[in-house]
Amino acid sequence: MDRYERIHRIHRQLKASRYPVAFETLREDLGCSRATLYRDLAFLRDALGAPLLNDSEAHAVSYARGEADRFELPGLWLSSDELSALLVLNQLLARTGPGVLSQALAPLRERIERLLTDDGVKRRSELHRIRVTGSGARRVDEKVFRQVAAATLDRRRLRIRYRARSTGQDSVRRLSPQRLTHYRENWFLDAFDHEREALRSFAVDRIVDPVVIDEATQDLGQEQLDSHLAASYGIFSGAPKAWAVLRFSPRAARWVADEHWHTRQEGRFLDDGRYELKVPYSSSKELLMDVLRYGPEAEVLAPPALREEARILLELALSSYRAVNP
Repeated sequence: MDRYERIHRIHRQLKASRYPVAFETLREDLGCSRATLYRDLAFLRDALGAPLLNDSEAHAVSYARGEADRFELPGLWLSSDELSALLVLNQLLARTGPGVLSQALAPLRERIERLLTDDGVKRRSELHRIRVTGSGARRVDEKVFRQVAAATLDRRRLRIRYRARSTGQDSVRRLSPQRLTHYRENWFLDAFDHEREALRSFAVDRIVDPVVIDEATQDLGQEQLDSHLAASYGIFSGAPKAWAVLRFSPRAARWVADEHWHTRQEGRFLDDGRYELKVPYSSSKELLMDVLRYGPEAEVLAPPALREEARILLELALSSYRAVNP
């Protein structure tokens, strides 16, 4: 255990204890020698200003009553494990692309790295042994992301040009940003569309020329946002129009039973080992994409319209393989 972590643990124990803590108890907990413990206590008292009181008769130490609640370790004081965890979190943030969040955390990252490689810590981060991968991420213009994020956090309206992927058409929108959502490697802006007077989700990678307007947003409640934007399956908004009933083979059930498809999902194992899953949906597009990736291991049972749509998609896919090559 390095010095930083020992000081951190001593501090936590003394803050939490209502009575003096025995030197021997501290030494055993820290796994250090008596001399090391005395040096750490001296550093805590003299360098960091801790209100330490020694009970020579009981061979114990405590924080002075009345001062313990006010005293905290100065600055960024974390254990080496916690520092490493922050760097791992920074790697995860960097994967959310663009690198806006990781750039904002760059000064903190540099400070953490200095602490990790400090002589007192005597260890180096082994972050190259942690691999974070992803797929399907679309490129986002960093300037666009910054402006969208700034408007969302500053509670200001946005004027954007939006290039709909489904139609390829551009449209100008005036929005009250509600929140930014990172979903399946990509960013989406949940916003109130003033032209359409409705909540909509916009793919940030399809936003062009955003302009922050110096006008307060029209804010909606968290419950209203969730009921409209999170009530149905996937990224598609709107109240559920139906519940999909899906059935998976015993082999696929090993995976599906542990997967989170929706906050309101209902699942159960059948007597023959198959797994039945029910999820609410408003749009079938994303739901069928996820079901069909299981191929012959999955079947749509209900509603009839969804089952028919799945059958048509499978027929169309099969027809491509039946076609005679020129």
